[in-house]
Amino acid sequence: MGTNAIYEYAAMAIGGFMYLRSMMGPEKTLTAFYDFPEMVHEMMRTWLHLVKTCLLRVQKKVPFFKLLIGEDICYKNGLFISPAMIEEFLSPYYKDLITSLREGQKKDLHIEVDTDGNLSQVIPLYMGIGFNVFRPFEVAAGNDVIECGGKYPNIIMSGGIDKRILSRSKDEIKKELERIIPFMVKRGGYIPTCDHTVPSDVPYENYLYYRKIIISMDGG
Repeated sequence: MGTNAIYEYAAMAIGGFMYLRSMMGPEKTLTAFYDFPEMVHEMMRTWLHLVKTCLLRVQKKVPFFKLLIGEDICYKNGLFISPAMIEEFLSPYYKDLITSLREGQKKDLHIEVDTDGNLSQVIPLYMGIGFNVFRPFEVAAGNDVIECGGKYPNIIMSGGIDKRILSRSKDEIKKELERIIPFMVKRGGYIPTCDHTVPSDVPYENYLYYRKIIISMDGG
C-alpha cells in the first residue's frame, strides 16, 4: 500500500464487570456489591486508571475508530446485576473513560460492548452511558436483531444469525438469512455475523454457503 493509505484501528479492553468477575469470581462479585461496595468502587477506580492510562497513551500515537469492551454482564434471561447497580458501580467509570477517549481525537470513536445473554436491558442502559455498538445478539437467549434494530435505529449491530442453524440444511440456512439480511440491509448499521463463535459441528461447506448467501443479499 502507498504512503497515503488510511489505516483504521480498533482498541480492546476488559469491561468493568468482567474485570470484577475475573478478580473475584462470579458469586463473590455479585455479593460484593452488597457487602463491600467501597471495595468495589476502589477496584473500579483501579480498573479505570489502568485502562484509561494505557488507551490514552496509545491514542496519542494511533487514533481509534472503535473501542471494544468485553463485558458479559447478561445471562439468558437478562442482567446479572440491577440497572441501579450499573448506574452506581459501572456508569461513572465508563463515562469518564469514554469522554476522555472521545476528547482525545478528532475522528469519530465508536464504543462497542460484547455481552452474551439477553441484551434487552443492556441496550438502553449502555446507550445512556455512551455505547453505540452492540454484539453478538445470541438467538438462544431471546435476542432478535430485527426487533432490536427496529426499536433502536441508531445503534450499530453485529451478530444475531443463529449459529445453531449453520449445522443444519442449506434450506434452513437460507431461510434464516432471508429473514434477517434484507431487513438489516435496508436499515443499515449492521455487520452480518453469527451470534457467537461458529460451532465445531458446522460443516465447512455450510459455512461457505452461509457466507455466499450473505454476500449475494447485501450487494457485496
